[in-house]
Order: sequence, then structure tokens, then C-alpha cells
Amino acid sequence: MDLYLQKHIDLLISRYPALSFVEKDIIKAYDVMEKCYTHDHKLLIAGNGGSAADSEHIAGELMKRFKTPRPVDQSFADKLIEIDSERGPELAKNLERGLMAIPLVAHEALSTAYINDVDGYGVFAQQLLGFGRPGDVFLGISTSGNSQNVMNAAVVARAVGMPVIGLTGAKGGELGEFADVAVRVSETETYMIQELHLPVYHTWCLMLEEHFFGAGGKA
Repeated sequence: MDLYLQKHIDLLISRYPALSFVEKDIIKAYDVMEKCYTHDHKLLIAGNGGSAADSEHIAGELMKRFKTPRPVDQSFADKLIEIDSERGPELAKNLERGLMAIPLVAHEALSTAYINDVDGYGVFAQQLLGFGRPGDVFLGISTSGNSQNVMNAAVVARAVGMPVIGLTGAKGGELGEFADVAVRVSETETYMIQELHLPVYHTWCLMLEEHFFGAGGKA
């Protein structure tokens, strides 16, 4: 791994030594996401409760600036100004490039319709089938690793042709066994697991941002 990315891993481990034993898995999961975005695909994310909030949090960090400015390309800025001389300059100044991320927990009308018409166990799977394409990545977050709506989405992801990343607690559960890459943080108590999930996904977001919009300059 390039030094400009490794520094984020080193900082993570120095701040959270309990994550040292999953360092390799954190890097493997990052590599899967980097490949996804390199080929202009997207990340689909799902979880329940606090993990649902984490899903939206991750999307928020990826779809706009986290730390590094992400100005739009000059050619796009010029198009905005050409289309609307009044609004265009402000849009060109304020818009930022994003890494496409869709939290499957954020579509209340669709989710509640599916739950009402069918059940709650396929709600993420249905959305993943609609949004997902081969080469996209599914990130399933489950502290137990046994959330059935997350597992159903993981099965659909595999059928679509999408790699599956699992973010779980120490036991891993079904998701830990099924995922292409599983990051099983060391805790077993739900809130303690969630406390370690946040620095892990913040580090992923920092690394992706730096690779595509910072030192990596790949975007």
C-alpha cells in the first residue's frame, strides 16, 4: 500500500490498538472499495438501528468532501456557467465531486411499502436488486453478523455479481462467514462494537478521498 494511504491505517491502529488484529482485513476491504470506484461503480450500504445510522453516515462522507476539497472539473464548471450565467458560477464554486454511495435504509416509502406488502426480511434485498449492478459493492453492517435482512441482501449481491464486505463484531455470525471480506472488530457488546465500527469506516472514507481527490489524484 502507498505511504500516503498507509498513514491513515497507522493512525487508526495507534488510536485504537484493539483493531490491530483486523488491520489486514480493513486494508482488504479498502482495496475492494477502491477497485469499485476506480471502475465507476458504487457502494450500497445497509444495517439496522445504530448500523442504519452508520450506513447514512458513510454515504454522507463519500458523497461530498470529508476533509479534502473536491472541486468539479473545469469543463463541467464551464458547462454550468454556459447553461445558466446566473446560477452556474455559484454551482461551479460550491459543487463537489462524490463517490456514489447509497444507504439502503434511507428510502422510507419504498421500505415501508415492501414491509407492508411482503415482510421486513427482504427490504434491503429488494432495493439492492433494483440499485445494484455487477461490479458494485455491498457493505453489510451487523454487530451480531446475523441480521437476516442484511444477510438476504448479501445473497442477492452475490447473485448480481457484487463483492460483499461485512462489518461485524468479534463473533462475525453468518455475515462474517459469507462475506468476501469481513472486518470483525474485537468487541461483543453492541454499543462497544459500534464504537469501533466508526473509526474503521472513517478511515476507509479518508483513504478513498485521498486516493481519488488528494495525493492519489485518480479522479
